Amino acid sequence: MNSVNIIGHLTKDPELIETSGGTKITNLRVAVNGRSDDDTVFTDVKVFGKPAVACDEYLSTGSKVAVSGRLAFDEWENDEGEKRSRLYVIGNVDFLDRKAEETD
Repeated sequence: MNSVNIIGHLTKDPELIETSGGTKITNLRVAVNGRSDDDTVFTDVKVFGKPAVACDEYLSTGSKVAVSGRLAFDEWENDEGEKRSRLYVIGNVDFLDRKAEETD
């Protein structure tokens, strides 16, 4: 079974992109606390479609979120020809707090 559930805070603002086919994707970086500060895990999360737009609109650095989804894996070569890889979560996001209202 490929299932992931995490709760954490965003380490940076969401990054919304649109593919050439029109699919909207938001990339998130979530810090998940462990038993100590040295035990924090930083997890990349991808959200697709309308939920991706909502994440971009309502979340910001520090927002608390719950993510449920599945693990995915990417492999590529960098400019120097070295093989690189990363594990990330394709998921659904529940907002546990909201972006602070901006004041003038």
